[in-house]
Amino acid sequence: MTSSSYSRKGLAALAAAVCVAGVTGFASAPASTHRVPAADAPWVVSLGDSFISGEAGRWSGNSNESANGWSGTDRAYDPATDESDPSRVYGASYENGCNRSDVAEVQSLTLDVRKLNLACSGATSTAVKLPENGGAPFKGESSQAEQLQKAVDGQPVRAVVVSIGGNDLGFSDIITDCTKQFLKPFGGAPCAPGAEQQVKDRLPGVRSAVVETLADVRTALERAGHESGSYRLVLQSYPSPLPDAARVRYPGEKYDRFSTGGCPFFDQDLTWAHDDLVPQISATIAEAAHEAGAEFLDLSGAFEGREVCSNSTRQADLQNPPSGETSEWMRFLTTGAGQGQLQESLHPNRFGQQALGTCLSLQLEQDAADRRCANTPGKGPADMTLAPLA
Repeated sequence: MTSSSYSRKGLAALAAAVCVAGVTGFASAPASTHRVPAADAPWVVSLGDSFISGEAGRWSGNSNESANGWSGTDRAYDPATDESDPSRVYGASYENGCNRSDVAEVQSLTLDVRKLNLACSGATSTAVKLPENGGAPFKGESSQAEQLQKAVDGQPVRAVVVSIGGNDLGFSDIITDCTKQFLKPFGGAPCAPGAEQQVKDRLPGVRSAVVETLADVRTALERAGHESGSYRLVLQSYPSPLPDAARVRYPGEKYDRFSTGGCPFFDQDLTWAHDDLVPQISATIAEAAHEAGAEFLDLSGAFEGREVCSNSTRQADLQNPPSGETSEWMRFLTTGAGQGQLQESLHPNRFGQQALGTCLSLQLEQDAADRRCANTPGKGPADMTLAPLA
């Protein structure tokens, strides 16, 4: 993603193909301490889409310097062979694109539990629901509610945490259109004015889909022998991947936002996505949680100051290795060329996923209630905080 790598013609071609799914060295260990749980320890299971499956967990921050596995950000890189193997991070799920990383939110829990990640990148509510209610196989796997029922039959369950709704809304298509407008060779226009009504029209359907999905999750648990009240059901929202325009590291709406920063968006679209779009999605998901009787974990501001191109973060280079204290917690919009998959773009990277794991750990350590998670400026993923929702 260097500025010399693309001509304007190439940028135009890329703009037509851009599609965002749904951001230390090889074998670096997660920050949290992993203990082998007791054989009778309860399960915590994650269901849903890419923001909880672990998409982009391959990356520890972002870098444009390719040496040493992109300055130590590529966790799939093996310095002994000078090659990257994403299956080292995503395991077998790399083959079908579910991209369940080894640092996915549930895997980053610090609790004494057994962990199961059934989420899959790109999933809509249809991929989670039971077949009799419209659920369907996705990427060669049966519906996640079906998988849940089989997995926890006769097993103790502490919690099921769900991330769903973003793909039902078409969030990736909206963001893709914003990117295409920014990259038009002869000048595009902000996407926000046209997208605002589209989002408003779709949100009621998203709410209904999420409520129906949670009902099917409860049904699957009941069929597996788990009565309501014997487990925690947590529905979470999404962290904002982008800062508002006042905090973007690359002013002036120039191509360095794309070629260097990986945030090719107009000022108006950055501010709209951060100040309006993400909060609207979060509010809709909160309403769905309340209707379905689930706990709500608000993550909309969890990455404040840690977003792609935020002026309070920096990219890694050979002199400044990736760090949870200073690096971006979201994967930048990547164009390939050794920088992984396009579908990883604008998703929580290793640091972000570990931070979300801390949020969920804190939530499950306390009594059931709706809460908001936030980071501590200048601190790493282990220093998240929770506060009650007003």
